[in-house]
Amino acid sequence: MAINLQKGQRVDLTKGNPGLTKIMVGLGWDPVQSSGGGGLFGGLFGGGASNANVDCDASVIMLGANDKLQNNKDVIYFGNLRSNDGSVQHSGDNLTGDGDGDDEQIMIDLSRVPANIQKLVFVVNIYDCVKRKQHFGMIKNAFIRVVNPNSNQELLHYNLTDNYSGLTCLVTGEIYRHGNEWKFAAIGSGTNAANLSEVVRSYS
Repeated sequence: MAINLQKGQRVDLTKGNPGLTKIMVGLGWDPVQSSGGGGLFGGLFGGGASNANVDCDASVIMLGANDKLQNNKDVIYFGNLRSNDGSVQHSGDNLTGDGDGDDEQIMIDLSRVPANIQKLVFVVNIYDCVKRKQHFGMIKNAFIRVVNPNSNQELLHYNLTDNYSGLTCLVTGEIYRHGNEWKFAAIGSGTNAANLSEVVRSYS
């Protein structure tokens, strides 16, 4: 039975699941349906922008001590699908978010995460958001979940239910070391970062 988390909650990931080393982190979202120029965002953005696909991108930022990025190659996203050490593997880009289930998936082998990496931060941002005049008010049903791929059992599930209208980047959750174990934190914080590079710089 999956644990449904609330914003700010922190739970054990590996301590209660002996032998768990490989996990799948799924992130999903759906576009808010617009009914043309007069729809939900028609008055704000005009008919064109509201009907364009909202291309959300999931990324993982691997952080060392003091929550600092040590190498730009420790950012796993659609342009860098695999970490150098092979511990993190991204499924690739989903351009629309339509349909049920995960939109993007990230496979993680916790046993292979280098000892100097203390935290994995899961970020979702909107591609080309400034030019397209898009924000997370145009997205609904956003979630992050953790699954044991060996049994296909969902371990954790966090629905991001805050009002993120006007924001363009979400830090959805974190997996971090706690002694010899790993824990998960439901973050759900939004920012106005224009792109992933801007998010990454905040950890430099």
